[in-house]
Amino acid sequence: MSGVVFPRTGDGARSTSALGRAVAADALRDADPVGARAAEHETNWRRGYLQHFRRLVEAGLTTPATAEQIAANGLDSLYRRMRVDIGVDEIRLDEALNRDAAAPLQTAVVSGHGTPERELAIPYRGNRLHGSELARQLDRWVEAGILEPSCAEAVRAVMANPDWLDLSDVKLVTFGAGAEMGPVRAWLRWGGSVTGIDLPRPGLWKELADAARRYAGRLYLPVRPGEADMTQRAGADLVSELPALRGWLESLDGRLVLGNYVYADGATHVRVAMAVDALSARLCRDRPDTALSFLATPTDVFAVPPDAVEQSVAAYDQRSKLSLVRRPLKVLSAGRLLQRNYLPGADPGICDSLVPQQGPNYALAKRLQRWRATTARAAGQVVSLNVAPPTRTRSVMKNRALAAVYAGAHRFGVEVFEPGTANTLMAALLVHDLRRPVPRREHPWLDEAAGAAHGGLWRIAYAPRSALGLAGLVGITGART
Repeated sequence: MSGVVFPRTGDGARSTSALGRAVAADALRDADPVGARAAEHETNWRRGYLQHFRRLVEAGLTTPATAEQIAANGLDSLYRRMRVDIGVDEIRLDEALNRDAAAPLQTAVVSGHGTPERELAIPYRGNRLHGSELARQLDRWVEAGILEPSCAEAVRAVMANPDWLDLSDVKLVTFGAGAEMGPVRAWLRWGGSVTGIDLPRPGLWKELADAARRYAGRLYLPVRPGEADMTQRAGADLVSELPALRGWLESLDGRLVLGNYVYADGATHVRVAMAVDALSARLCRDRPDTALSFLATPTDVFAVPPDAVEQSVAAYDQRSKLSLVRRPLKVLSAGRLLQRNYLPGADPGICDSLVPQQGPNYALAKRLQRWRATTARAAGQVVSLNVAPPTRTRSVMKNRALAAVYAGAHRFGVEVFEPGTANTLMAALLVHDLRRPVPRREHPWLDEAAGAAHGGLWRIAYAPRSALGLAGLVGITGART
């Protein structure tokens, strides 16, 4: 293991659980000392992390300053603890960024030949929705509780301002350029310029280069010197090539928008998320006009507005009247199944959609992004952080348990999106946030709730985790609930 690594414990091992416990405790220490001690003494982090990640949101609800302190403390803890292995030694991330690159990267450019699209169109169930069709679908999604009304309003604003899709003034840097949820293809269709960073995988870069030529935008990519085809030389490893990527990114001109769309399995997700954050923090420090973009996972804990609580409570009451199986299931499961999502009148409500199968490393990597969004927004930077819908990405569907849950989720009022629908929708929200930055609200957690496309998880009748097992069973058997 080299590059960005987890710290060693007293016995010399690298423990992801030890890091998770310590970071959660550090983040909570000022706001919730009891919660901090509970996190420190959690004996089974891989199962017990759920309650502590919920507590990180609940503890921040007291005041805006408390939420910002939790975010700052969490980030500080990660930077104090994570290390970069350079072979002969382990150093801090800031020290690694200051090192000279062993092999500087060059830039290749792929230009498109298509005509820029100037009308927002979102693919959906075999059709490309635009104009009145898209407007009606937005209404249906809002009525069904799939999107927050503020999300639909943002998309309508993009529809009403087609000139916003002229992205000639935007320099979008995409960490995780090949991510299915990323905005690369939509950006290229709209004629924008994309600077892509991803692993050195020739197949990935050939696919992106072909898309760039087919559409109207330009794709800039880091390449190694040489004579081979550029797709054979393209890409860089964020975890192990921080100095080279820092130097290459610093050479870009103009105002940058840094989009964090990285994903990796298991503990590597934390490592690559830290690498992206370190690069982003350095660029933001040196170029204060830099904007940040994140996609929050819907399978996390969020403070949600009271109208979401009201819709969920009404759905629970309605299902209680019609369901013949809810009470027996609750009795047989000792109350664990089909719990109500919120207590009536909660303001804000706490939607806990953490999925145990995704694990504490996934939760930490995604919470790190939310913490950065909170601190950057408090510092006055433009930040686009939007909750993305549950989506049938390859990374999700290769997990059989999650694939089964997604197959049965519609029985409980959750819509699972196809990647093309989700990534275009989220790209449109990014355009909105850049053209009409979201004003800071009275609390950072409410900033996170604005524009959410959660797929229904915030407004369904039941607490998501109390219905997931049944959704998986329905997905496997095709049974009706």
